[in-house]
Amino acid sequence: MHAPDVEDLARIASAGDLAALNVLLVTVRPEVLRVCARLLPNREDAEEACQDTLLAVARGLPRFEGRSAFRTWMYRLATNRARSAYRRSRPAAAGDSTDVLADVADPRRTSMVATTRLDLLDALARLRPELAESVALRDVLDLSYAEIAALHQVPEGTVKSRIHQARRELRKLLTA
Repeated sequence: MHAPDVEDLARIASAGDLAALNVLLVTVRPEVLRVCARLLPNREDAEEACQDTLLAVARGLPRFEGRSAFRTWMYRLATNRARSAYRRSRPAAAGDSTDVLADVADPRRTSMVATTRLDLLDALARLRPELAESVALRDVLDLSYAEIAALHQVPEGTVKSRIHQARRELRKLLTA
């Protein structure tokens, strides 16, 4: 038996087939979790963002128009939910005297990779949303320029320009 085609499942589920929706959600869950885990510093936040994304997929699928690939639309939902989860977790820790993020980023107790991810998330949060989303879709989720252009409904040149500008701003923020 072969794996179900996600694009076909999405098309069938968007027409109201609940069985196809259930199969679709089960099929894409590992991929959504992987995307969220790449963007968030801990597993619990990634799980929460994954669940929020799957719920958004289930609710939004009837309105999905298919102008872009289903996965492209799903990645956008996942990055938005991951960014929201990160914003929710950050203010709670920022005012606390036992700052969780500071503990996590303590170089004596944390790998360089984890510290770098936290720095990157902070820097991405400081960029304009269209820049942060474009660079995350390209560099973190490895979408093509064409897929990002279709997702944002802008020309490919605009996507390339946004990614270039985002990388330049990130470089400044991360080396400051």
